[in-house]
Amino acid sequence: MKKLEGKVAVVTGGAMGNGLGIVKVFLKYGAKVAILDYAEKLTETIENLKNEGQDVLGYNVDIRDFQKVKEAAEDIANKYGKIDVIVNNAGVCRLEKFMNMEDSLRDFHFDINIKGTWNVTKACLPFMKKGSIVNLSSVTGPMVADSGEVAYATTKAAILGFTKSLAAELVEDGIRVNAILPGYIMTPMVEGMANETDSSNPQAVVDGIAKGIPMKRLGTIEELGELAAFLASDESSYITAQGIVIDGGSTLPETMTMGV
Repeated sequence: MKKLEGKVAVVTGGAMGNGLGIVKVFLKYGAKVAILDYAEKLTETIENLKNEGQDVLGYNVDIRDFQKVKEAAEDIANKYGKIDVIVNNAGVCRLEKFMNMEDSLRDFHFDINIKGTWNVTKACLPFMKKGSIVNLSSVTGPMVADSGEVAYATTKAAILGFTKSLAAELVEDGIRVNAILPGYIMTPMVEGMANETDSSNPQAVVDGIAKGIPMKRLGTIEELGELAAFLASDESSYITAQGIVIDGGSTLPETMTMGV
């Protein structure tokens, strides 16, 4: 029996990037998956997965809109009878220095990364009896940060706090809550940030990131998906309230020059 067989999972931001990696790995392990995403890419992703014979639903939903999220959660529960897993993956990052940042850009990060996670969790929980919630935090915020990431780092630190407090509330209901703290995974978000950093040569930015990681590469969306699948499965039945880092060792070096 596959480790997610019989489980119904809701994955936000599953049309591309880390979310798509999570969706594909979940399907590989036998889960039924419902994707919530407002990207145009969602239609193509759902079509491709269904052509592969996968049991997947797609909802074109902006997670900032609680009512729409609630309607989607109700429809998922009506179709599948339950929800076992929530993966709050959807997130955004736009680089801007603190004093130059408009309130609208600050709110863009807060509304999607924090409020969106809150909305999806609150909408789906009534249909969960035991199960697992996996939130995507980041090493950025709780552990490290670069210039221009104040809004993003703030939201990802908040997600870790949300994870721990919610885990304390839900443990008696048999629901585990954990967070994944990725380092650099090769995603459209990272490509966009590299372009914001150096539009004339974004690949040089990516190569520079890889150079500073002990494994000398960025992670893959499938590697992140495997960690999410572990946390969603019964294999992690004694793990809750944790933030688990997947970063190729990028937060390990004390310096970039010292050592033998």
